[in-house]
Amino acid sequence: MIIPITALYAGLLALVLTWLSFRAGSLRGKKKISVGDGGDIEMLEAMRGHANAAEYVPIALILLGTMELNGANSTFLHVLGVVLVITRIAHPLGLKADNMGDPLRAIGAGGTALVIVVAAVFSLWQVATA
Repeated sequence: MIIPITALYAGLLALVLTWLSFRAGSLRGKKKISVGDGGDIEMLEAMRGHANAAEYVPIALILLGTMELNGANSTFLHVLGVVLVITRIAHPLGLKADNMGDPLRAIGAGGTALVIVVAAVFSLWQVATA
């Protein structure tokens, strides 16, 4: 079975994760920090930006894929996918160690949580009504 919508967002989010990895790796090389954050706030921010995406993107994609396999509406899936991509770009841009209130961080965290909760509830509904 082909799941093209999930494949689209998995590909886009893989590029976002690669960008975040490159960003952290480049900073690591520039600052000559081999392992960990070396006590450097900028390094810590880059590491957490990547790690946070690596923590949340997989479950969101699993939910998107199962919803697609179970026949969810394609427009609904695209809305969730677009919101997820936007929020996963916004979050690391607003992730600052000295500022919890950056709007991009709030959009990123809140939007990601919203996508996951909506997808989880919808997935449970799909199972209950199958």
